[in-house]
Amino acid sequence: MLSPPAATPRAQPVRRPARLDGHPLTAYALVLPATLYLLVFQGYPLLRELVLSFTQTSLLTASQSEWVGLRNYADLWSDPDFHRVILTTLLYTVVCVLSAIGFGLAAALLLDAPFRGRGIARALVTIPWAAPPVAVALIFIWIYNAQYGVFGHTLRAFGIAAGGENWLDNMQLAMPAVLLTTVWQIFPFASVVLLAALQGVSSELREAAVMDGADRLSVFKAVVWPTIRPSVALLALFSTIWSLRRFDLIWLLTQGGPVGSTNTLVIDLYRRAFVNHQLGQAAAVGMVGVAIALVVTLVYFRHQARAEKAGAC
Repeated sequence: MLSPPAATPRAQPVRRPARLDGHPLTAYALVLPATLYLLVFQGYPLLRELVLSFTQTSLLTASQSEWVGLRNYADLWSDPDFHRVILTTLLYTVVCVLSAIGFGLAAALLLDAPFRGRGIARALVTIPWAAPPVAVALIFIWIYNAQYGVFGHTLRAFGIAAGGENWLDNMQLAMPAVLLTTVWQIFPFASVVLLAALQGVSSELREAAVMDGADRLSVFKAVVWPTIRPSVALLALFSTIWSLRRFDLIWLLTQGGPVGSTNTLVIDLYRRAFVNHQLGQAAAVGMVGVAIALVVTLVYFRHQARAEKAGAC
C-alpha cells in the first residue's frame, strides 16, 4: 500500500525592506540633523549674543552683568565714530563685491575661451584664493613698504609721488591698499564659480546668435548673461556676507588704522570686546552686522522671487 505523498512546505512570503521615500515624515527626518546642528551651533550662540547685547558686561567679570536694555544700541546710534565704522564697512563691502565679480567674470571669460595651456591657467588662477590670509598679509606688507617694497619702487619708477608713501600708514591710502589685497585674494573664487556657470551656456545658442550676425557683446547680453545671472546673484550674496565678516586680512594689515580709516564692524567688535573689555557693546555691534546681513539676504531672495515670477509669466 502506497503511503500518501508528504506535504510540501508552503513558501513563506519574502519580506521586503520598508521604503521610506513615500513616508510623509521622510523629508523631516532627512533635514533633522542639519536643523539640530544649526540650532545648537548657530541659533543658540546667536540668541546668547542677542541677550548679551542688552547687558553691560565686562570681559574681566563676565559672570557679572547688568541689564541695560537698549542702552548699548542707543550709545552706538549716537556715536559718530560708529557711524564712520558703518560707512567704512559698506564702502569695503561694495568695492570688494563689485571688484571681485568684475575681475572674476573677466578671468572666467578668458579661461572659457580655447587656448593652449588652458588647464594650467585655470589651476594657477586659484592660487591667491588657496593662500592663507596670514601669508597674503605678510607678503603685501612687504610689497607696500615705502623703502624696499616692490609696489613703491614701481610707482617711483613711473614718477608717481605715492610711491614714496607707506600705504598702510597713510589715512588716504590704507583703504585702497586693503581693498587691493582683498580683491587679489578673493577674485579667483568668483572666477571659478562663474567659469562653472559659463560651462552651462548652450553652445548651440551661441552659434545661432553668431550666424544671425550678432557680435560678441550682443551674444553675451542675449545668451550668456541670462544663463549666468543666477550664479552672479548668488555669488554677490555670499561675497557680501563674507566681506561684512572679514577680519583676519584687515587686522593683519592695519588693525583698523590708521586713525580708524579701515575700521570695519568686525574690527570694531574685536576691539570693544578684547581690548576695551566691553562685551555688551561688542555684542550690540555684532547684532548690527547680523541685521545688515539679513537685510542683504532678504533683498536677494525677494529679487529671486521676482525673477522667477517674471520667468513663469
